[in-house]
Amino acid sequence: MAERPKLDLGLTGYDELFMTDSERQQNKLPRIHDVPLELIDDFPGHPFKVRMDEDMQQLVDSIKERGVLTPITLREKDDGRYELVSGHRRKKACELAGLTTVRADIRNMTRDEAIIYMVESNFQRSQILPSEKAFSYKMRYEALKRQAGTRTDLTGDPVGPRLKTAEIVAQDAKESATQIKRYIRLTELIPEILEMVDEGKIAFRPAVEISYLTELEQRWLHEAIEYADATPSLAQAIKLKAFSQDKTLGPHVIEALLSEEKPNQREKFSFRADRLRRFIPESVPFSQTEDFVCKALAHYQQFLERQRKDRGDR
Repeated sequence: MAERPKLDLGLTGYDELFMTDSERQQNKLPRIHDVPLELIDDFPGHPFKVRMDEDMQQLVDSIKERGVLTPITLREKDDGRYELVSGHRRKKACELAGLTTVRADIRNMTRDEAIIYMVESNFQRSQILPSEKAFSYKMRYEALKRQAGTRTDLTGDPVGPRLKTAEIVAQDAKESATQIKRYIRLTELIPEILEMVDEGKIAFRPAVEISYLTELEQRWLHEAIEYADATPSLAQAIKLKAFSQDKTLGPHVIEALLSEEKPNQREKFSFRADRLRRFIPESVPFSQTEDFVCKALAHYQQFLERQRKDRGDR
């Protein structure tokens, strides 16, 4: 298979930062403009969140001191305004830094070209939430599908041209096609449950199974999770999906499933080895330590029962 050409993300090299417009034109590089922030609109449905964290504060401080080193990327709109394709964090940092304009590379792009560019440029970030991956994969998948002029069913098994689009997304994202489809399933979750996935309260694979529940069933599940203070395991999520497909899932069924004891919720005891070692013969292998301790406790329990009987006989 011929290797697909990499999309030029337009990231500015060190030497390019300080070129004049004539030098940029001579080198066939995009011309950089100072665009008023008030003329820039966010990208519709932008899946990546702009977090007000320590990294943002560091970016604000950097912009105050050195300005915007890497220009943002804009797409000109029909009404004369601009659409922000890449650089949402930089734009927000400029606003927080009190700037009124931002250095920008204005490009002529179609809607689908802009979607693909936006997704690929944001995937260079070090931390990406499951919800961000989910919606960005979906946006890119659908943009590529429109460009190819083919129709695919995300819920079906990939056959022929169906697999091709998923494979392209998977290749660029360094994920399997199956994993891409799993992430896209997360877009079917209600916001409250998807937020729990982002927070790590619900694991990825159970969340994929939950995504097959109807919106009402997911509402019931969210209420049950809050009430029981427990989230479904993968096995429980698979059962929920099966009940949903059989049209037998209701609040009582959900509550009963969540009340089941999960292996990782059982009580566990831990002891320091140096405290137990002197009571355990050296001939007992480490792998049999638990069995030895349980037998010793059983004998001790029998000893206590005999003592109680002896006191009763007196």
